[in-house]
Amino acid sequence: MKFFIDTADINEIRDLVATGLVDGATTNPSLIAKAGGDFKETIAEICGIVDGPVSAEVAALDSKTMIAEGRLLAKIASNVTVKVPLTPDGLLACKTLSDEGTPVNVTLCFSAGQAILAAKAGATFVSPFVGRLDDIGLDGMDLIDEICTIYQAQPAFKTEVLVASIRSVGHIIEAAKMGAEVATIPPAVLRQLYNHPLTDKGLAAFMADWEKTGQSVLD
Repeated sequence: MKFFIDTADINEIRDLVATGLVDGATTNPSLIAKAGGDFKETIAEICGIVDGPVSAEVAALDSKTMIAEGRLLAKIASNVTVKVPLTPDGLLACKTLSDEGTPVNVTLCFSAGQAILAAKAGATFVSPFVGRLDDIGLDGMDLIDEICTIYQAQPAFKTEVLVASIRSVGHIIEAAKMGAEVATIPPAVLRQLYNHPLTDKGLAAFMADWEKTGQSVLD
């Protein structure tokens, strides 16, 4: 499973990319607004830090303007993935941009039927939002399971499942078990993957025993 970092915070991105565990990044208008700064400059800076795909979202609602924005965004850096909403206009823009060789991430997916349309439109990634489904009393992971099952049964579909709106470590683990190719993860949740109380307890015991030896590995 590939890990994308879901933020536009440059400092967070630098810190997590340095771990060697980050394969890409995703942004959206809300994350860009939270980070502040110029939109295109921020995308360019992120693309210079992250080697893998960086999703940059269009702001238009009609397909003609989406396509124009997508073409402009794709020129910012070679690793830009244009992000479009899962609407009729968004899928038309996806088809056009994908046919031109531009990677496209179709976002705001909330049903398996929508995911099928994204794959038919040539999307590089489809982004089902698990947390937002959980928020309305549904199980977002059921959607991931359904989409993965469909895509695996349809060899002609090349779209990767990019699990979005992740709220917990459990979301990541379940998505990996289901075969999702990508998880886009908020920095705080990514850091939680490191944590387990038994790791801390075991390390403390090892260090206490090592200190009793009076030795140093570097001596």
